Amino acid sequence: MERYVDERKYPGSSVLLHRHGEEVYHHACGMRDIEKALPFERDTAARIYSMTKPITSVAIMMLAERGLFHLDAPVSDFLPEFAQMRALKPGATSIDDTEPCATPNLQQLLTHTSGLSYPFNPGVLPREMEAQGIIFRADDAVLEETTKRLAALPLAFKPGTKWEYSVSIDVLGRIVEVVSGKDLRTFFREEIFAPLGMEETDFHVPATCRDRFAALYTPLSGNPMELNAAKGDSDTLRCVDRPEKSIFLEPTLYSGGGGLISTLDDYMKFVEMLRRGGMADGGRLLSPNTLKFMMRNHLDGDIAAMGPSSFAEQPMRGTGFGLGGSVVLDPGRVGVPGSVGDFSWGGMASTFFWIDPVLDLTAVFFTQLTPSSSYPSRAEMKAIVHGALVA
Repeated sequence: MERYVDERKYPGSSVLLHRHGEEVYHHACGMRDIEKALPFERDTAARIYSMTKPITSVAIMMLAERGLFHLDAPVSDFLPEFAQMRALKPGATSIDDTEPCATPNLQQLLTHTSGLSYPFNPGVLPREMEAQGIIFRADDAVLEETTKRLAALPLAFKPGTKWEYSVSIDVLGRIVEVVSGKDLRTFFREEIFAPLGMEETDFHVPATCRDRFAALYTPLSGNPMELNAAKGDSDTLRCVDRPEKSIFLEPTLYSGGGGLISTLDDYMKFVEMLRRGGMADGGRLLSPNTLKFMMRNHLDGDIAAMGPSSFAEQPMRGTGFGLGGSVVLDPGRVGVPGSVGDFSWGGMASTFFWIDPVLDLTAVFFTQLTPSSSYPSRAEMKAIVHGALVA
């Protein structure tokens, strides 16, 4: 971590490790705001982006446990705008070159096999999403309207035939709203954050955290979210989102795929709930059986076998995908020290968490550099942690 700061790769970072539910290590270094010379500390508030996805996935499974739907249910059962779906034909070069297809179901949304995509992926659909500005940013139109605009586009492929990282978890966030009758922010606050004691996690930068909110940096020129076009910059730490002007101060869209702000200890409460089989200090969120179901591989093989062409937060070889995160099937094929069954996910600003069920270990890492593919810090961190364990 110190080396990454010294080499101007990350502005600053913080890591927290638990073993058997007890804290065993914490370290913070560098700056949360280089321009103001403010340190990156344990209680620094950060954009967790796609680490929002596991929380939305938990919300969906909480509703499923109540018998309100099953995972084979098509999206159109809740969002009628997704009826009569079409998918791009194989090899299509135009957004109009489509054929009829089935509507994706909830499990396909949860596992990124729905046929949806992201604007920063390669391909016809991502280019159209980029042209129409459909990315579920915090300052976009409200979730309902953006979801309807997405539904008007064809899928990149027929559901269940490929794996592609996508806005599918944002669609699930909208389904949480429809089924529960609450907006996503209210559902998270009342049903998940309150029982967990997560008082500094929200779609808005929490009022108590505004003076601890980090700046966001990138080593790329141009828009750091346009991964297909962004190029390296001579300034490896160019600020792209100032804390006092951030779109997360007053968001208009609650993105279940990437909209939350959190702190290191707050997010560890969520990760520890997953490790504990759904148990929180304020009550049980999910059953242990549901958590085991979520953290097993839901693909036929690894992600690589499903022909992905998309950006991904994790290695694809030797890695499967559960509900809300990736699952290590074979550490040797992944090429990173770990255990079979490791469950993890990260965010675009290079944040990361993982749960090792064999070692009974949980880890949360925060920094603020986008994109997360800039440096191999996650693999290096796992190697260091495994090298430090002797029992």
